[in-house]
Amino acid sequence: MKRLFLGCLCILLLIFCVSALAVEPDPETADKMGLNTLNDVDPAVREEWIDSIIALAENLYDKANGKLQRAHYSSDIYVCKNFTVHLFKNTAGRYRMAQYPGTRLVIPNNKAKEDCAPYRYGLEWADKSAKDGNPFFEAARFRYDESLSEEQNRLNAVVFMTNVQKGDFFQMSADYEFGQGAHSLVFISDYDPSTHQVHWTDSNMAGKSINGERYGYVQFNAEKEIDFFVDAICHKKRGATLYRLRYDIIRASN
Repeated sequence: MKRLFLGCLCILLLIFCVSALAVEPDPETADKMGLNTLNDVDPAVREEWIDSIIALAENLYDKANGKLQRAHYSSDIYVCKNFTVHLFKNTAGRYRMAQYPGTRLVIPNNKAKEDCAPYRYGLEWADKSAKDGNPFFEAARFRYDESLSEEQNRLNAVVFMTNVQKGDFFQMSADYEFGQGAHSLVFISDYDPSTHQVHWTDSNMAGKSINGERYGYVQFNAEKEIDFFVDAICHKKRGATLYRLRYDIIRASN
């Protein structure tokens, strides 16, 4: 019954989303998306970068060979946010934004705990402008709204998850089977409406403590129906954000 409900709901949502795509973004939003600097930009370059991020994740997954990796110290790349930052930093040097071609690209840190209030830490990144090197824009967000019913919040969370596209970086504050708190990952394909699934890569979603230190598993091509994430973020004070690379990505000239 739950799957049938989700299927019918997603059909309605897709109709809504297709209609929404026909609406041009306002100038400020278009600027954040990099849509105002697309002259002579080859869209294949952005796709190339996304593919290199995914390829690096697969390489790290293969190297881990199903074994736990230390994810305890701030220098460990297998801590969840460290893993996604590692994927970014080790591929970003070859790229720039057409609007700011001389600016090296950076990925924002998570927003400080006190700045997330009244929500819990981990559901979004710190504010950083494209001018300062941030090549991402906020593609979608979900925040649990206590003024709405649980059913309406779940509906909003489902709508949010249907926005997933290949290459999106995902930041959530979750309460689910693997624990409570912040988690980061990268989606490696678009949301599939035929299966209601998303596919992603991450590290340290699951793991365990060994001699007082945290160790986590690396995942590649992990897959779940979107209700897995809906269940994780649909709690009071929780939420999530989808970050997407701007569309004016170009190759660095040096």
